[in-house]
Amino acid sequence: MALTAKTLGEMTAAGEGSALEFKRSTAELRGAMQTLCAFLNGEGGTVLFGVSADGKHVGQPVSDATLRDLAQAFERFEPPPAVRVERLGVTGGREILALSVSGPSDAVPFVFEGRAYERALSSTRRMPQGRYERLLLDRANSRRRWENQPAENVTLRDLDRDEVYRFTDLARAAGRLFGPTERNLGRALDRLGLRADGRILRAAVVLFGRRFLPDFPQCQVRLARFRGVDKTEFLDQRALHGPASGCSTRWSCSASGTFRCLGALCQDVWSVSIGR
Repeated sequence: MALTAKTLGEMTAAGEGSALEFKRSTAELRGAMQTLCAFLNGEGGTVLFGVSADGKHVGQPVSDATLRDLAQAFERFEPPPAVRVERLGVTGGREILALSVSGPSDAVPFVFEGRAYERALSSTRRMPQGRYERLLLDRANSRRRWENQPAENVTLRDLDRDEVYRFTDLARAAGRLFGPTERNLGRALDRLGLRADGRILRAAVVLFGRRFLPDFPQCQVRLARFRGVDKTEFLDQRALHGPASGCSTRWSCSASGTFRCLGALCQDVWSVSIGR
């Protein structure tokens, strides 16, 4: 929502709350940044400079130095926030500054000057250590990881149906999947958490894909056979492209097929790197 005289009036009439704070001027910049940090760690919100505690539009002078002070304050956040800065002129050449952030975000928890903050009604306070640590764990296991994103232009035909069924049979035998095993590919992917809203996820391609290039070049195992143990000279190398679910099988077959005459693979030194 753009900052206009009408929207400003509506905001200030509602008064301060869980997503809105008034500051008379940027002389209160540090406290404003702490509140902005709290908004980032919550549902988002707006800090208005040039508005008194009772909601009057007093405005303040806004110069290049004012904007530099804001930019320097933003640099004291970690991770860097996305802040929308808007200006609205009022009487006497003074302006209202509005700093707005969205939430929630997968980047939480945000900290300002090394400390995390949260909003409690219309007050800003230090975030308890326990909640901060839980949010850090949630960020480390974010729901928006690369493998959890939809795989563009991938259909059920691009997946190895037999490999999916083999995998679900193994999971059920190991006690990791309960109930009857599916012989419907879409439902099997749903049970494995590899589809979201009917869209195939990238993880499904990595595990069971038939085609990897050019979109998934990281789905490969690189094998090299070296002379000696110092890896300064190699005798043979190859790259195996394929799904992760069958990767170890193909690696073993390739190695044993190439060196079965040796009687034991331990007579050679192998280096294996998985594409990233």
